[in-house]
Formats: sequence, structure tokens, C-alpha cells
Amino acid sequence: MSVPDRMQFIDLAGFGGPEVLRLATGPIPRPKTDEILIRVAAAGMNRGDILQRAGNYPPPPGASPVLGLEVSGTVAAVGDNVTEWREGQEVCALLAGGGYAEYCTAPAPQCLPIPQGVGLIEAAALPETYFTVWTNVFDRGRLAPGESLLVHGGSSGIGTTGIQLARASGARVFATAGSSDKCAVCQQLGAERAINYRREDFVSVVKQLTGGAGVDVILDIVGGTYAERNQDALAVDGRLVQIGIMEGSKITLDLFQMMVRRQTITGNTLRARSVADKAVIARSVRERVWPLIEAGAIKTVIDRTFPLSEVAAAHRLMETSQHIGKILLTM
Repeated sequence: MSVPDRMQFIDLAGFGGPEVLRLATGPIPRPKTDEILIRVAAAGMNRGDILQRAGNYPPPPGASPVLGLEVSGTVAAVGDNVTEWREGQEVCALLAGGGYAEYCTAPAPQCLPIPQGVGLIEAAALPETYFTVWTNVFDRGRLAPGESLLVHGGSSGIGTTGIQLARASGARVFATAGSSDKCAVCQQLGAERAINYRREDFVSVVKQLTGGAGVDVILDIVGGTYAERNQDALAVDGRLVQIGIMEGSKITLDLFQMMVRRQTITGNTLRARSVADKAVIARSVRERVWPLIEAGAIKTVIDRTFPLSEVAAAHRLMETSQHIGKILLTM
């Protein structure tokens, strides 16, 4: 495959609002010995992109400063030590950065084949959400069949994935969302009950639905004042998994309740973890999740796609939280 010398990508003209995002031209990155070069078809957007744009989420050492944590596309070149991929194959990949571009590099172990039945553009919505949900809900949260899960932000990319994957695993699933329309989508995807957090208290509803016991696992993207309420909503031996801090990172917890009720409180950021760690997650996702997608048990929920040149509009949409599922940038 012929690779040009230069590409278009999104550059940050300083930190700030969506207006700092600029379409620029620069050299195409070259893959290291254990990497592949991807000709990007689409890039998935994530909250981490918003934080990085604002100056609050710097890339890990050695990672591309360009935004973008997941892509789909075609292998354009492979590093010297890469044997599992070849030029021309379609792929989706988890990145530490660099996805908002016509070409990007990715460590070979963080790349996955596109599941059968999923389109090349659509596949850009897969890596970040499925890696995140799998490692947090099932590895750290240890959700088991017959247990219950509460997903905050159920209509987000993470939320729509978490609901479906937990339901497919045999768990009871509840979700919170901010409108009647979003709650309806959560229930269509498999949530037993979706709670409009603007109108209802999720703790009371969860307690009622579980006969006063509470839920076994909570996946939270909010933080802040949700921490104490999450504790109240957890069952004995319940696990709170924190993956976001939209309301803030400083919280108050009742440690006595945590001890008496044997609660586990944990968290995770995927971006800074090692390639070896992500490789383990990738193998689990390919073995356990891809068959569910190919069987039609799980579907990818995409709100809208934007061309790369309209990235500022895409960021504005994400900041309104009016979207349902994923937002994609196409090349």
C-alpha cells in the first residue's frame, strides 16, 4: 500500500473550547518495530478528548499529542517485529493518542479485527468502550451472572455498551439517564429500569427494585456528590467502579459503612496502562465480546458522524450531553 508523506490531522491551537481545534497538515507517523500504521477511516470521540482539549488530561509520556483514543481503518504498514497483521487488513484499535488524523500508529497488541457484520466506519465506536467496560465491570467489578449492575450515564457510549454487555452476561441491569428519551433507549438496550436522575432519586429506586438490598456493582462516570449516594445504593459486598469524575474528584465517603457492608471502591484509567495490560484486555474482548457482537446480541449505538473538518461541532455536541451512544469523526 502506497503511503504518502503528509496527512491532515487536528491540531490544538492552545487549550480551551472547541474553537482551539484546527485542521492542519503534517508528516505521517512511522510505526515502531511493534506497531502498525493505520489509514484511518473513522475515529471515535470520548470524554477524555474534551478533557485533553481543555488542558486537563495530558497524553502519557511518548504518546501522540494529537487527540483521539480509538480508530478503525486499514493497515497501511507494519513494524519489523509485527507478524499478526499485514497490509490491507481492516482493523480497529485502542490508542493512547493520535486518532484525529488520516493516519496513526498503534501498538499491534491493542489492535483487533473488525467483528463480522460491523462496518468499517462503525467499528471506530468499539475499542474504547468495550475495553473500558470489560476491564472495569468484569475484571475489577467482578460482575457475575445473576448479580445486578447500575450504570450511570446509561445513554453514553460507555453506558450503552455496559448495559448490553452486562445483560448478555446474565446480570440484572439498571441505568440512570437525563431524559425520558434517553431512559427509553436504555430500556430498549436491556436495562430492566432506567432512572431519570433529574426527576427521581436513583438510590430509592434501586433499593425498591432490589427489595432493599442494593446493587452488586455500580459503574460511575460522575464522581463528586454521587460517591455517598453510590455507597447507599450498593449491596453488602458491593463494588463501586469509578471511571470518570464529571462532577469532580474530591468526595466524601462513609468508611464505617464501607467496612460494615464490606464494600469495595476501586477505579481505573485505561489510557496510561501499559501495552501489556491492554493486550490482556484485548484478548479477553476478542474471545468473550466479539462473538456476542457477531451473533447480534450486542449492537453499536452511534448518534452522529462528522467529517474531520467539523470536529469543533462534534465536540460541542458531546459537551451538551444531548447525544445517545457514540460520536464519530470520519476521514
